[in-house]
Amino acid sequence: MSAYGAIATPTPKERVTARAYSMPNGLCVTTHPVYESDTEPAIIDYFWRLFNEELAEGKTYPQEGPLTYDEFVNYFFNSVTIVGVLHDAEVDVAKFATLQDAIGGRSLEEAVAGCYYIKPNYPGRSSHNCNAGFLVPPVQRGKKIGGALAESFLHYAPALGYRSSVFNLVFDNNVASLRLWDKLGFQRVGLIPKAGRLRTGPNGTDEYHDAVVVYKSFE
Repeated sequence: MSAYGAIATPTPKERVTARAYSMPNGLCVTTHPVYESDTEPAIIDYFWRLFNEELAEGKTYPQEGPLTYDEFVNYFFNSVTIVGVLHDAEVDVAKFATLQDAIGGRSLEEAVAGCYYIKPNYPGRSSHNCNAGFLVPPVQRGKKIGGALAESFLHYAPALGYRSSVFNLVFDNNVASLRLWDKLGFQRVGLIPKAGRLRTGPNGTDEYHDAVVVYKSFE
């Protein structure tokens, strides 16, 4: 659910399926499109706890939190969610019939690389512009996973029928994210002064940060 209420999604151009992305460090991330109804509750619960920890840090997302389980599901799993699974070498994604197959017998902390949602950024006649929100567990950071997930977004979003992507609030303290979107051909189309009240000051005190509006056409 968005601030505009329920929004119909575009007609997909193709059926989205699992994919594999190899990284320079020898690791591999497989990406698995899921919906709430076909996602193991333990996986949603894991991301719910991670997201509330992210909100408690107060440095990336605008919500103050914590979100209830239902609020998190409505925000992160109400459309298509892409779940990434980490592997220590290149894999043939065709051998995984389900997300659980990719995880195998490993713990979620060991196997899950991150996730992101894809959903309309605006209602109605502007719903062809999508938005995404990314979440990488702290234990998996520093492994170039964000880059692999971002690359996969460039495949899944247009495949799902979206014509462009708009990230409304990329705060200026998120240097790595801005650098990544620049590298992937996104444009910085706007700046919102002091858009975020973030916990970046001494001892976690609040400071105001500008937000960059980032855009990319898929056409």
